[in-house]
Amino acid sequence: MNDTTKPSEYLGYWGEKYKNDLLTDILPFWLKYGIDHENGGYFTCLDRDGSLLDTNKSVWFQGRFAFILAYAYNNLEKQAEWLEACKNGIDFIEKYCFDTDGRMFYEVTKTGTPVRKRRYVFSETFAAIAMAQYSIASGDKSYAEKAVKLFNQILYYKNTPGTLEPKFREGFVAKGHSFCMILIDTAARIREAVDDPVLTRQIDESIAELHRDFMKPEFKAILETVGPNGEFIDSIPGRTINPGHSIETAWFILEEAKHRNWDPQLKQIGLTILDWSWEWGWDKTHGGITYFRDCKNRPQQEYWHDMKFWWPQCEAIIATLYAYEATGDPKYLEMHKQINEYTYARFPDKEYGEWFGYFHYDGTLSQPAKGNMYKGPFHIPRMLLKCHLLCKEIQGYDAQIATLTTQINELTAQIEEKEALIAQLEMQIEQKEAEIAALREKVEQRLVRSQQTLHTNQFLD
Repeated sequence: MNDTTKPSEYLGYWGEKYKNDLLTDILPFWLKYGIDHENGGYFTCLDRDGSLLDTNKSVWFQGRFAFILAYAYNNLEKQAEWLEACKNGIDFIEKYCFDTDGRMFYEVTKTGTPVRKRRYVFSETFAAIAMAQYSIASGDKSYAEKAVKLFNQILYYKNTPGTLEPKFREGFVAKGHSFCMILIDTAARIREAVDDPVLTRQIDESIAELHRDFMKPEFKAILETVGPNGEFIDSIPGRTINPGHSIETAWFILEEAKHRNWDPQLKQIGLTILDWSWEWGWDKTHGGITYFRDCKNRPQQEYWHDMKFWWPQCEAIIATLYAYEATGDPKYLEMHKQINEYTYARFPDKEYGEWFGYFHYDGTLSQPAKGNMYKGPFHIPRMLLKCHLLCKEIQGYDAQIATLTTQINELTAQIEEKEALIAQLEMQIEQKEAEIAALREKVEQRLVRSQQTLHTNQFLD
């Protein structure tokens, strides 16, 4: 593809490319190397060639991969293998991943023995979206009920002080962007299975909180950590921007705007976040979305702050395409081309399949593993699936516009033809009226002569 390629051709090419990469590369890799056929669930700690690095299991990815499999089944192809593999993960979750207090673990052994339990409830959010999508795929509504129940449990932990261990002690009272934003997507995915009022209500609350407390116009950024009421905290964590995270938030909000017939306020919020975050995140020297920035341009603390991880690139590919769909603005299609080109030039592993995850700031590979407790079958397949569907939708809009344009042109031609006929008839009418007038004049002249003749004859008589 080159710079002169028409948008419809570009979208057509990449729409098929995303689908093909998902079906022939990403899903086959994880279905081959990631399924634990003996104990259930999924492995994610895989070396470049798919061999196991560690048999412990990420509970996040039990939900995440189960979600991807069901979501692909629901939106792409009804492949029985995907549905079976999805149920494999959900069964493992229900059997091994819940503690006695109802909270979920973060990491377990291959046989399900607990290893770690963290203060976050992200394990719960990923399990909930997996159950919701499995409910749609299987037709078993009990899993939609389980998803809503789990979502309400998450909200209980969120809204009840003391139920979750705080990240910081009394010397640093704050709240984070991540919990607020993840609830938007969690609720939206569950809502596809069951339209419980709590879901849209939480989406509204999360977006309002993001707009009120985390969006900072003075820095043109979303901050990762703020005070309880959105106060700016002038410290290293308080100044931190995670551009990839913010870009992900942007497309969550744009997707919700789309769900509401492109609600103008939500659309503007999503576009603003994307514009801000792109400006902070895009590396103008080496390309790609960088990991952390400081809102005052001071040095970042984390050593990986300038690295290029797989997932921020994926989120930017989705978000720019959503923004183009929302606006039709060529600017966003150019941004999509930029991040798409950067990502595809580096991350896909042409020898062993799947994608690398970690590059240095200059685009050199940091390490070649395909998975661990953080990287696995989620961001990449979600991006490929979402973008395939978005390309099809945008092309569909273009096709509808082309059809309507053709119909308008045809109607215009018909109107012009009718107008020409009317003009011709008007000319004929004018001619007939002129003929009638001339005839009337002749009749009147004859009548006058007749009257004169009659008068003369009467006079002579």
